[in-house]
Amino acid sequence: MGKNKGGKRLSKRIVAEALQGMFAANPNETYSLKYIFRQLKLNTHPAKMLAIDVLDEMCWDDYLSKESDNSYRLNLKGQVQEGTFIRKANGKNSFLPDDGGTPIFVSERNSMFALNGDRVRVAMMARREKHIKEAMVTEILSHKTDQAVGKLKVEKDFAFLITEGNIFVHDILIPKKKLKGGKDGEKAVVKITQWPSKESKNIVGEVVDVLGKEGDNNVEMHAILAQYGLPYKYPANVEEAAKKIDAGITEEEIARREDFRDVFTCTIDPKDAKDFDDALSIREIVNSKSSNRTPALSPEPTKKLYEVGVHIADVSHYVKENSIIDKEAQKRATSVYLVDRTIPMLPEHLCNFICSLRPNEEKLCYSVIFVMDDEATIKRWHLAHTVIRSDRRYAYEEVQQLLEDNGVVDGTGQPAPPATKKNPYKGEYAAELIKLDALAKKLRERRFQNGAVKFDREELHFDIDADGKPTRAYYKKSKDANKLIEEFMLLANRTVAESIGTPSKPPRGAASSPSGDKRGVKAKTFVYRIHDQPDPQKLESLRQVVAPFGYKLKTSGTKGAISRSLNALMDEANGQREQKLIETVALRAMMKAKYSTHNIGHYGLAFDYYTHFTSPIRRYPDTMVHRLLTRYQEGGRSANQEHYEELCEHSSEMEQTAQNAERDSIKYKMVEFMADKIGQEFNGHISGIQSYGIYVEIDENHCEGLVPMHDLQGDYYEFDEAHYQLIGRRHHSKYQLGDPICIKVARANIEKRQLDFTLADNK
Repeated sequence: MGKNKGGKRLSKRIVAEALQGMFAANPNETYSLKYIFRQLKLNTHPAKMLAIDVLDEMCWDDYLSKESDNSYRLNLKGQVQEGTFIRKANGKNSFLPDDGGTPIFVSERNSMFALNGDRVRVAMMARREKHIKEAMVTEILSHKTDQAVGKLKVEKDFAFLITEGNIFVHDILIPKKKLKGGKDGEKAVVKITQWPSKESKNIVGEVVDVLGKEGDNNVEMHAILAQYGLPYKYPANVEEAAKKIDAGITEEEIARREDFRDVFTCTIDPKDAKDFDDALSIREIVNSKSSNRTPALSPEPTKKLYEVGVHIADVSHYVKENSIIDKEAQKRATSVYLVDRTIPMLPEHLCNFICSLRPNEEKLCYSVIFVMDDEATIKRWHLAHTVIRSDRRYAYEEVQQLLEDNGVVDGTGQPAPPATKKNPYKGEYAAELIKLDALAKKLRERRFQNGAVKFDREELHFDIDADGKPTRAYYKKSKDANKLIEEFMLLANRTVAESIGTPSKPPRGAASSPSGDKRGVKAKTFVYRIHDQPDPQKLESLRQVVAPFGYKLKTSGTKGAISRSLNALMDEANGQREQKLIETVALRAMMKAKYSTHNIGHYGLAFDYYTHFTSPIRRYPDTMVHRLLTRYQEGGRSANQEHYEELCEHSSEMEQTAQNAERDSIKYKMVEFMADKIGQEFNGHISGIQSYGIYVEIDENHCEGLVPMHDLQGDYYEFDEAHYQLIGRRHHSKYQLGDPICIKVARANIEKRQLDFTLADNK
């Protein structure tokens, strides 16, 4: 329909009718612009531009919905929808539909005072000309939280709570008799007893816990936890139940298990760790068909096979399903790691003593036992309940030093050279650790060849004094010793997930390895760790960002081809000025990993099946996985998928909440660390660009602060969101993500956990 019958140019009406007919005939289809142009035979530029104008008008009128920058579908959503309310301190609230569609703006006057995270019902408002789409909250279906944390303001006749982060429209009124002894200026946790209504816009609450004086380290850490609804103390009745658990291991229990007490076994963890939930064992197999073992490895090169055991604390042996301890662990779903403390998922008596794989103590484990050759090719494996006795507890730093003392150069990916009579390996158990490292490096090399994405992110750490004050801020890099543990944990997680996810490979008992089964059998219910492919639009955005620097990136093709292209990009950009920019934009293109009973594979690791099996002391999904594996080993039927999917959703949500709390504790320590450096100048780089200013990370200590827009003088800057930059309107000066910059510390607001910088003079 390039022309109408009279040969005249197309009209809007004709194009609109053609588009309406096309979308109405296929209400569930999404069409790209390219497809629409082809179907309607729009061959000229003016005709295509006319169609785009008509499509945009149809979206404006809500007849169509825009699925991406260049694709459309019929809008089947009604005028009334349900979803989540997102409150913003700047008043730009939004409604997120349950189907995960595009957020819709909700003005404050149409919010019904809904709070961040509340489930709401909204009605779409009539579209005003040249105005964005708006929704009005008509009902608050449920509140996300009935608890708030903040600072008490106690006056003569009344009291109220000033909340953090402006999550409430109004401060919370507190009757004087409901203060629970709280004093003016103290931080407190308040339970809301009355929500805003047509009769009263006030929020009324009562103090449930007085945290203490503002600025005190314990008070501030507890306030962060309370802010996210996370527990900051363990229920006494659950602690008591844990203390009643018998830690003794009977001879009958040992007889039911595979015995690894005579095999070299060690744990490798952070130096301040107390909950050791994984251990590795290794021994040579003299004959691949024999169970004869040698107690230690020979330092001489060998072509023999190796039996490597990944031993995980058998938490589910002690924590019975639906027990009081289990219910508390299920609710918490994860341990929370703040800068200066761990808030454990399990009671301390369990996580640090009974279950923890402490050296020179007999411990019960659930283990994946691999037999592999020098190339780390797995010849066979099996799953078994075991008993172990760890020979040594190592910190990562100790193992790293031992590896380097024997010729390993960190970052090269090369194992230690073979020992000789003239140059034997140095250090206790050196041969065992060096062999584990060599096997791990083979596994790692193969993983990246198969398309795993290479993101070696450094973590910010603080040295803390006795009062909780930070004395040093630094990045902790993952070295060979960390990667050694990582690879064997990944291998165990992947292997047990494959055994359930692939019905042809059911898990077998300790005496046999996995073998064939009837194909076509439906996989039993299981908990997977899934990671979706990158957002295509964000990948395209990354390609556009890197193109001006001369880099290329594949945005279409197989999963492996895209991930290999991403890895090549990271390698090329390493050490370049634009490295930070490229890493940041690439990370934003990645989806978040989560738990689900519906497997889609793990994109980042390039695994078709993956789960979390290796940390049941600190993650509830791992405990679920242990229970399901045991159930299926014993011949049990498939578990209730709906029940486990609910637990997966809860675990994913709690994981995100714990990460948010951890980030807030880092922000607090950053501000605390910089509080005595007001007026000092530092070199840094731009770590974030927003319409209101630029975030700068100091190179020396990695603390991050904001240079507000009003401090960027000499020009009027416009925010180019697509290219992560601010551009001066008059002089075309530019601030871009990753650019080096010199700043002066202006303010350190501990209450708001916010650092403010200004640009250093003449820099």
